Amino acid sequence: MKMMLMLWSTWVILCFLVQSKAQVGMSDEKKAAITTIEQQQAQLIELSDQIWAAAETAFREESSSRLLADYAEAQGFSVQRGVAGMPTAFVAEYGSGRPIIGILGEFDALPGLSQKAVPHKEPLQPGAAGHGCGHNLFGVGSLGAAVAIKELIEQGKLQGTIRFYGTPAEEKYFGKLYIARTGLFDDLDACLDWHPSATTKANVQSSLAMVDFEVEFFGQAAHASGDPWNGRSAVDALELYTTGIQYLREHIKPTVRIHYQIEKAGDVANVVPDYARIWTRVRDTKREGMMEVYERVQQIAKGAAIMANVDYKITLVAGLHEVLVNRTGGEVLHHNLELLGPIEYTPEEIEFAKAIQRATGKPEKGIDGSIQPLEETKEHPGGGSTDVGDVSWIVPEIRLGVTTAPIDTPWHSWAVVACGGMSIGHKGMLHAAKALAMTIVDLMKNPDILQQMRQEFNEKRGDYQYKPILPDGPPPIHQ
Repeated sequence: MKMMLMLWSTWVILCFLVQSKAQVGMSDEKKAAITTIEQQQAQLIELSDQIWAAAETAFREESSSRLLADYAEAQGFSVQRGVAGMPTAFVAEYGSGRPIIGILGEFDALPGLSQKAVPHKEPLQPGAAGHGCGHNLFGVGSLGAAVAIKELIEQGKLQGTIRFYGTPAEEKYFGKLYIARTGLFDDLDACLDWHPSATTKANVQSSLAMVDFEVEFFGQAAHASGDPWNGRSAVDALELYTTGIQYLREHIKPTVRIHYQIEKAGDVANVVPDYARIWTRVRDTKREGMMEVYERVQQIAKGAAIMANVDYKITLVAGLHEVLVNRTGGEVLHHNLELLGPIEYTPEEIEFAKAIQRATGKPEKGIDGSIQPLEETKEHPGGGSTDVGDVSWIVPEIRLGVTTAPIDTPWHSWAVVACGGMSIGHKGMLHAAKALAMTIVDLMKNPDILQQMRQEFNEKRGDYQYKPILPDGPPPIHQ
């Protein structure tokens, strides 16, 4: 009996230690921020699920944007809608004076990825869009953190300004570039963002710079059998262009990526096609390398047009800078992740994760909510591109990734959509909100951190003067 009591006492003590571990070294302001997010939990999950169900693509996020802006306004933020010429972009602000801390939120979906919240492929609406990058969680989690900071400012526990940016069209037209062009990031002392992931960590890796453009070829139609000599084929030029890209691949650095989508290549086989269009992207780990290859690819388009005796046109969609990593800020965020501790999952959630892995042909490793170590920053990282990169060349940027899907989940797929509409995604979203809010507390309470972040930012940026890579004119909201 005595031994049983001792074992019981030991178990109770261990449980207490586990539950209170995250509280060790945590300030009252951080505890209060966590409490606010937990009090918002039901509303935040409902918001996320509404945006998940709406699944609106680039510049069509009317409902998603309105839901977030209305919620911010209801919480006491001053909201400016339709900024930078984009009806679905908005800025929500609370407080006054410095520091001014920004936090980014995305909410656009991807075409063709509609999916129910089940661990096998089953569209909610065949052919419709879905949140295959988890942006329904991204925007809501960031706004939840902003509300927690607003509460602390309102109570007089923090001083400064918190500003939430509702940024549309990250997946295609890169809305943050237009916001940057209007100068709306210029007065920030620091900015934060997070992204759904299969791991939880402070993100201290850069991204790939990218240029996004379309090439059109204009020829002369003719009967493909009766008088093909009277035709000049735009598709011939397109094929010569893609062949030129393939031969170029041998002579570019391993860090470069070139990929394309043929959008138009004739209509019927018995007509020499007079029009062709191809959408192309060039990436590299550094903007300078990306621009060098971009210039070369444009020359290939010109050469293809000459060989096929057709005209051509290159249209810039947009270009992205690589992320300028700020390790000072990343270290602060990492410390808060460690204070917060890992995400815990139920047996049902673990089984859901394994079912996702079975359905996508991956090993059944489950889901990882642990806090990953702070990595060394690589000179040449892999991965994708993001318009957050442009923000990071204007203001010191702190980045976070939080688990919202199982290990090895294919991103931009139905599997991510499924997890974003159920508790696995919800848990990650709330965890991100807490980690971001805790980090903003540090920034507002400790001006030395902001000074050190700015010093690192200035040293890495050097004398480079940021300019967005955009065509003249308004955002392409009607395309």
